Amino acid sequence: MHLIEREQFFPQPPVRVFEFFSDAGNLAAITPGFLRFKVLTPLPLDLREGALLDYRLRLYGVPVKWRTRIEEVVRNERFVDMAIRSPFKRWHHTHTFEDKDGGTLMRDRVEYLMPFGPLGALTRAVMIRRLLERIFDYRYEIMAARFG
Repeated sequence: MHLIEREQFFPQPPVRVFEFFSDAGNLAAITPGFLRFKVLTPLPLDLREGALLDYRLRLYGVPVKWRTRIEEVVRNERFVDMAIRSPFKRWHHTHTFEDKDGGTLMRDRVEYLMPFGPLGALTRAVMIRRLLERIFDYRYEIMAARFG
């Protein structure tokens, strides 16, 4: 199992930051353009346990369809999504929003597992680890500009 952990502080209340992240219509704005990300599920999506979100993107030019199920929602505190169709054997993403110092400390925790055993491990080492870092770095920059 591999892990991505990021945190970012915003001088905004949790309700505002949570609202932005819980709107699937905002996903394209925080995803790098080179992925050609597009939400396929009709919007707006009601963020609730069991909700499904379908989207597509391109990884190294290869079209990928992805389906996520919302596993848990605690309004203004956290939500958890799990990929049920993706290029990963496992993708479990927890988003938390902590009221701190008059703003919001947002954390991402992604547990993921590559498919294909040793070939997947090699692919992660050579390409995927850096790609995921790039995606989360981009998101960090966009959110810093948006929320300060």
